[in-house]
Amino acid sequence: MVERPRVGVTGNGRRWAPSWWCSALALRLAGAIPERISVRHPPSGQHLDALVIGGGNDIGPEHYEGDIDAKVKLDPERDQLEIEWINRAMNAGIPLLGICRGAQLINVVLGGNLHQDIRPLRKRTYNRPGLLPTKQVHVASGSVLAGLCGKLHLRVNSLHHQAIRDTGEGLRVVGRDLDLITQAVEHTDGQPIIGVQWHPEYLFYLPSQFALFRWLVSRVS
Repeated sequence: MVERPRVGVTGNGRRWAPSWWCSALALRLAGAIPERISVRHPPSGQHLDALVIGGGNDIGPEHYEGDIDAKVKLDPERDQLEIEWINRAMNAGIPLLGICRGAQLINVVLGGNLHQDIRPLRKRTYNRPGLLPTKQVHVASGSVLAGLCGKLHLRVNSLHHQAIRDTGEGLRVVGRDLDLITQAVEHTDGQPIIGVQWHPEYLFYLPSQFALFRWLVSRVS
């Protein structure tokens, strides 16, 4: 019997954690064993074959030269935990999927920065939070994301008010919304790293979104 790959999933430490439950289900359906990692859920010590950096609170502005006086909800312990895991994953070369905050944090770790609040930038897209796929994203032709989703236009959900501004080293933008705000990034040299600004764990019933979890598991060496 072939052993199933083990995938770490970072996130908040709350008992009520729908993102964790949905990510875990999607990963199980994709053939993996999910392991929850948070400030209240220490890693088991077993080898991890891939990593999901989940969504959640804003990233501390000190990590990307943002406005440290802005009134935002932060989680410094989680920031540090996930920064360590991102570096660990990149050093080990294991597949890495960033979801919403996770995509932003991967970008920050690689030297990029963020729009601290995109609401004033919205002209063509409402910034109303929602779990349903109501927002349009254009995907770059020839990108890994386009290949695995099988589409150049996606309908996605939206739960964010921050976004990637300038990409970090080795990342390129492969998805934008109608306001041209970054919605997806991937690594330029073939490293298995993809970040999406939406929440595919809540949309895994759509083949184009479940494909992200299948990609992560398929890239395990």
